[in-house]
Amino acid sequence: MREIEAKYRVADRDALLAALRRAGVRLAEPVGQDDQAYAPAGWEFGMPKAGRTFARLRTQCGRHVFTTKTPAANAMECVEHETAVADREQMHRALVRMGYVPAVRIVKTRRAGAAGEIAVCVDELRGLGVFLEVELTVDDDRDGPAAQTALDTWVRSLGVGLERTTDTYDTLVHAAARAGAARAGGN
Repeated sequence: MREIEAKYRVADRDALLAALRRAGVRLAEPVGQDDQAYAPAGWEFGMPKAGRTFARLRTQCGRHVFTTKTPAANAMECVEHETAVADREQMHRALVRMGYVPAVRIVKTRRAGAAGEIAVCVDELRGLGVFLEVELTVDDDRDGPAAQTALDTWVRSLGVGLERTTDTYDTLVHAAARAGAARAGGN
């Protein structure tokens, strides 16, 4: 399966939630997600992601999920594999043993819904603010960047001021941590 997504910074959460309601999107109750992102050995932030497989361990509602993502045309289009795991700590140790390096921890609250085949998530990331993520999960050969353009068109139809970002959550969290460290070092 491939996941094709587009992501946006949200300035006015309430305006977004109202626009989603008007568009017929029913969001579920908020759930907490605790994600540990892993990078392949030798990869560092700022290096290209395409063709490299990254991993994630997520805990949500007491369940643990292991995911791999291999970006294709860009970081927002990935071949994805996912499965439940019984023991997060043992999976963490296995990943490290396989050469993966813990990259960043991403803690967020997510409200999920759908607009037809589009998955819609409103995420509140600790320390970063609110984001809208829209995605398609496909098993065909459709053009990823063209699908991202179609997703963007749908998002723009909501009529809410949003700022599109091509960065993944791990990159955004890493950049915020570096900026915070730089500010702390400058005091």
